[in-house]
Amino acid sequence: MSKTNESLMQRRVAAVPRGVGQIHPIFAAKAENAIVTDVEGREFIDFAGGIAVLNTGHLHPKVVAAVQDQLTKLTHTCFQVLAYEPYVEVCEKVAARVPGNFAKKTLLVTTGSEAVENAVKIARAATGRAGVIAFTGGYHGRTMMTLSLTGKVVPYSAGMGLMPGGVYRAQYPCELHGVSVDDAMASIERIFKNDAEPRDIAAIIIEPVQGEGGFYVAPKEFMQRLRALCDQHGILLIADEVQTGAGRTGTFFAMEQMGVAADLTTFAKSIAGGFPLAGVCGKAEYMDAIAPGGLGGTYAGNPLACAAALAVMEVFEEENLLDRCKAVGEHLVTGLKAIQAKHKSIGDVRALGAMIAVELFEGGDVHKPAAALVGQIVAKAREKGLILLSCGTYGNVLRILVPITAPDEVLDKGLAILAECFDELA
Repeated sequence: MSKTNESLMQRRVAAVPRGVGQIHPIFAAKAENAIVTDVEGREFIDFAGGIAVLNTGHLHPKVVAAVQDQLTKLTHTCFQVLAYEPYVEVCEKVAARVPGNFAKKTLLVTTGSEAVENAVKIARAATGRAGVIAFTGGYHGRTMMTLSLTGKVVPYSAGMGLMPGGVYRAQYPCELHGVSVDDAMASIERIFKNDAEPRDIAAIIIEPVQGEGGFYVAPKEFMQRLRALCDQHGILLIADEVQTGAGRTGTFFAMEQMGVAADLTTFAKSIAGGFPLAGVCGKAEYMDAIAPGGLGGTYAGNPLACAAALAVMEVFEEENLLDRCKAVGEHLVTGLKAIQAKHKSIGDVRALGAMIAVELFEGGDVHKPAAALVGQIVAKAREKGLILLSCGTYGNVLRILVPITAPDEVLDKGLAILAECFDELA
């Protein structure tokens, strides 16, 4: 009996807890670059990229070859027991790419949440302080500490009680929604007056472009003022580049475009082309604040994932993917703005590189987020063979994270499907 999406969904419901969500009722069987084929043989254009994990596309030949080669050598020793060169080489190459004119060291772990957890540990050890300031709309993970940092209760921490304390929430600047840079800075000063002295704050953590929060880009002025504030009070600035990193925004790390460097940078997702790898890179003096044994993990920096990451970084150089990223972003934004011109419901099209968002409002009123319409468009696009994601505090943002390696004809097909969806629904 041939497998179907429906039969597999029935098995999934019986075997997998409901807390593990699934946006599309589809089971993938194989994929190549920006095309996914399901178990029934139907092809879909992938504008989701595994949630920003596949910047170099599904099964990039160079990544596949690197992993196959590593597979014949060793798959695991635990780096804290027996080391291996690919781990060290990834650390060196990431440190060379992370912004900041200072000596850096890099820790490898397995997931983005784990990277953020360790960044907070490092900041606390380096400063002797415990508090952390995060931002409205921020997403930093689903583990207990990162849920404290994540600025969205439903669905991430709903029903789980209060998360660990010592985390304070500032406003993320967003001109579209009336939060100015001055407003955001004032919200931090309010924390200092009402909740915690600066000398009790170890770190301020921020996404240069919010991911789950809606793809809002932090203004350069805000980042520069944030950097000055951190310097004034001895607070470490953590850039969460889990989603923005590995070339998604047109530079390898988004902070390269912000005019300042963070003290610690977290990365994950696309760094290893689909293999689980994440890490923290930062000032050597801060990274060394924790004694031997305080950092690491059994699977952290797995050799196969390290081999994949080295291949990903080579692909970016050899195929000029940063330039391609900018071209993809421009191509898609041009097409999306043409759709926007016909549909009042599209209130904003924004992008940094190929990190692209389309925000929808009822009748174009920015006070009425059109979450239902976003859901309808995601479903209709799937029917037509296009995989999309939504995001935003109110669920009214379409986000596009197509592989940077996708050819123009695939981008155009995706845009055509989106145009049809808006014509039919909006």
